[in-house]
Amino acid sequence: MNFYQQIASNKRKSWLIVSSFFVFVCVVVYVFAQVLGYGSEAAGLALIIAGFSSFIGYYFSDRVVLSLSGARPAARDKDFEFYTVTENLCLGSRLPMPKLYVIDDSAMNAFATGRNPEKAVVCATTGLLSRLNRTELEGVIAHELSHIKNYDIRLMSIVAVMVGLIALLSDFFLRWGMFGGSRRDNKENHGGGVIILVVGLFLAILSPIIAQLIKLSISRQREFLADASAAKMTNYPAGLASALAKLSSDREPLEAANKATAHLYIVSPLKGGKSAGNWLANLFNTHPPIEERIKRLKAM
Repeated sequence: MNFYQQIASNKRKSWLIVSSFFVFVCVVVYVFAQVLGYGSEAAGLALIIAGFSSFIGYYFSDRVVLSLSGARPAARDKDFEFYTVTENLCLGSRLPMPKLYVIDDSAMNAFATGRNPEKAVVCATTGLLSRLNRTELEGVIAHELSHIKNYDIRLMSIVAVMVGLIALLSDFFLRWGMFGGSRRDNKENHGGGVIILVVGLFLAILSPIIAQLIKLSISRQREFLADASAAKMTNYPAGLASALAKLSSDREPLEAANKATAHLYIVSPLKGGKSAGNWLANLFNTHPPIEERIKRLKAM
């Protein structure tokens, strides 16, 4: 597929997963409400709490991530190529110039964050800036700008609300429902009530895991979308493919990264022994295998 077809395909897959996630959340809420007999008020309260916490995280995400990573503001004279590559890509894509930051670390990586294109941040490590040529750097920066242009931060915040809601409802069910918190009469626990109770218990245990897996799946699809959008932005898929090949050979972990921020980076900053061919391990990865990303870019 060319990059237009790839972008359309990735958008369809992303929204299909998001829609399925929404249906899954509705089913879980309905089952829990039926078992506990609390109606919709408990679910509404959980949604408010999850939404408020996710909104706070979304609104201050750039400051939190930059603080955790120890990044410094980029200087035009010191980080000239970083600045000029970003400026040229923003002019060509009609995007506002984001704030640029640098992490002083020899590991190769980069990420983007921010609430919208007007409040965006692009950050790169000194290892990446020093070891990529200009064409490769253009591919990486275009990938990060694509995350900004596609509002991936906003989408993942919505997903975080749903994941948080599932986690809160599951905890509510296990803590209150199993210790006499249900408002249902004991007679209703026979027949169909027993079946719903069993289904509710099953969902209470497994739904947080399922929700997290769906979230990771959406994250991986957005990486494919950002790759395709970057290829369109630069009109040169080989540049990003070459950069990803170099990033895949870098085995140095990024010290400033952690599990909470790993999904933001262009490749996982937490280097480990997970094999790209292990489908079970890939289910819990924040990023798709680099080999698959390179393969798709070369095919465009």
